[in-house]
Amino acid sequence: MRTTPLSLPAVLAGVLLLSACGSERVAAGSDGWQQTQGPDSAYRRGDPSCGAPSTGTPPTSGTSIFPGGSEDLEKDGVKITGLGGRSRNCDLSPFSAEFRVTNHETEPFTYTVTFAFVSHSGEVLAGTEQTVPGVKPGQTVKRTVALGELPPQTSPTVGVRIAKVRRVPADEAPAPAGPCPPSGIRVTLGNGDAAMGLRVVGLHLENCSSRVYHINGYPQLQLLDEDRKPVTSVEVMQGGGGISTVTGFDDPPQPVTLKPGQSASAGLMWRNTVTVGTPVNLPYVRVNAEAGARPVMVTPELDLGTTGKLGVSPWKKDEGP
Repeated sequence: MRTTPLSLPAVLAGVLLLSACGSERVAAGSDGWQQTQGPDSAYRRGDPSCGAPSTGTPPTSGTSIFPGGSEDLEKDGVKITGLGGRSRNCDLSPFSAEFRVTNHETEPFTYTVTFAFVSHSGEVLAGTEQTVPGVKPGQTVKRTVALGELPPQTSPTVGVRIAKVRRVPADEAPAPAGPCPPSGIRVTLGNGDAAMGLRVVGLHLENCSSRVYHINGYPQLQLLDEDRKPVTSVEVMQGGGGISTVTGFDDPPQPVTLKPGQSASAGLMWRNTVTVGTPVNLPYVRVNAEAGARPVMVTPELDLGTTGKLGVSPWKKDEGP
């Protein structure tokens, strides 16, 4: 599940706001926040000077507001460092924020950062995800994250915050594109579905090599917490394990032969039911396509509640050539 709804309380904490037009200078605010003063905002949808019909919303002063402490804009080695917006002539360049990633670990990591764009009132306008691969120990990498079109009638002041940071060892990072890994296969997280507390997420295996690949059985899984430490309190079951009845989930494994370019899929299934005890939330899963295969670390965001169960289905060849 690559898209996760962002709760309003989470979004309101640590928001960096940027105005629609112009460069900005930092000044102290009387309410304990900081404000950056810029030229008058010319919101493209509400101001005729930006080439759009007037909606009756007058231009407002160009201000960007963010919490006084920079720690509100920093998470797990990722820090928002600058603002961007539509240029002074209100062209179609996107709202954006500069950020940097610093690896404080002792090995290379790949970072996937989820950003939330919000209005000044706290309404979530959009979420976007950016991956920064292979950051070396001690290295700092600078990037820019951008929001394209805004929803109609949006306030001319737009904010951005770091919603989530996930880090995986670079040599275990999924490789959905680019050169084929030395193993000859790509293992990536597929689409997810959630209904009435039931979660189902796909695992995708592609033969990107020039030779035939054979597999038979279930993905081998290791569940990991926020610090990527193994968690053994959750039972990983082959098949649905009574969690729910999902077509094909309890089918016995069959030999799968994949020619170059062909793929197979498996699934993870769980419930987020909470009864007695402390809910278990595990961001990471280390996946071996089969015993002895190269591990790949994916982030299905397992919100297991207090169920203590995770089901896994066998690999099945995808339909197609």
